[in-house]
Amino acid sequence: MQRDCRKQRPANTAVHTLFILIAAILIFDGGPAAAADKGGSIWGADYFPDVPLVTHEGKTVRFFTDLIKDKVVAINFIYTNCPDSCALETARLREVQKLLEDRVGRDVFIYSITIDPKHDTPKVLKRYAEKFQVGPGWLFLTGKKADITLLRKKLGLYGEKKDEKLKDHNLSFIIGNQRTGQWMKSSPFENPYVLATQIGSWLHNWKLPPKNRLDYADAPELRNISKGETLFRSRCASCHTIGEEDGAGADKNRLGPDLLGVTGKRDAAWLTRWLKEPDKMLDEKDSTAMALLAEYNNVPMPNLRLNDVDIQNLLSYIEEETRRREHQHGEHHHHHDERGQ
Repeated sequence: MQRDCRKQRPANTAVHTLFILIAAILIFDGGPAAAADKGGSIWGADYFPDVPLVTHEGKTVRFFTDLIKDKVVAINFIYTNCPDSCALETARLREVQKLLEDRVGRDVFIYSITIDPKHDTPKVLKRYAEKFQVGPGWLFLTGKKADITLLRKKLGLYGEKKDEKLKDHNLSFIIGNQRTGQWMKSSPFENPYVLATQIGSWLHNWKLPPKNRLDYADAPELRNISKGETLFRSRCASCHTIGEEDGAGADKNRLGPDLLGVTGKRDAAWLTRWLKEPDKMLDEKDSTAMALLAEYNNVPMPNLRLNDVDIQNLLSYIEEETRRREHQHGEHHHHHDERGQ
């Protein structure tokens, strides 16, 4: 599915024609082993171009031979000057990398390929990777424009518009296992735990057992999630928290400020406009916006294309969560004082 970069709608993960064909192979050829062999051969060296790319570390690699052959991979296409969701997608993949830990670079590989090679040189991509504090095993790549366009078409991540502009590029990225031929598109708004499970377990055919086996008896009670909380989880949680957890749970390398009490700290009109058009405020050199940019490693706040209703729902959720956490904090101190008497 092709989507304009300006249209920020969470999308459910879609299983596309590749999986359907894999199922057909299983039915007619009689087993998983045969499916794996045929899947890998169908989408192998004869399908994927082995074009040269250059990593953010300055090393030349071949797309098929060096990057995807016999590997489980996550691939997305970005450009470093994107004012919209490229930064959000990178932040979300950063969460996935944290969840997969040292498996990234060992049995899972992440590749971000620029669609603006004229601007995004290896040096620019290296600075971009450093801004997001990505770990090892995740490569940012550039190459010839024609080769990158060919890769996007082969992976089904290319808009068929004439004179496609950067802002119109496809936001979906793709995950897959080249050896088995299993490929599926995903959304930058997908839950990072779901993505980590898809990449780290499903595409490995569940050969790797989970670290912790959970019991249904321990499952938390389901609750209703507001529109504001849904927006926060899908758009904001990759970079922000609302009241950091104490101790080891706190993320000392977060990409944006903690939002506990932000509706009381910031002017309402400024905060509303910041959520609506942060790119314009940065272009205008708004003093508060520029201070936040400098404080958080020059990672810009992306324009999430929120409408007025979205913004109100999001701010209402932040206020509710702030009150809830402050109430919990007050109860904690009250019980502590009682024990101390």
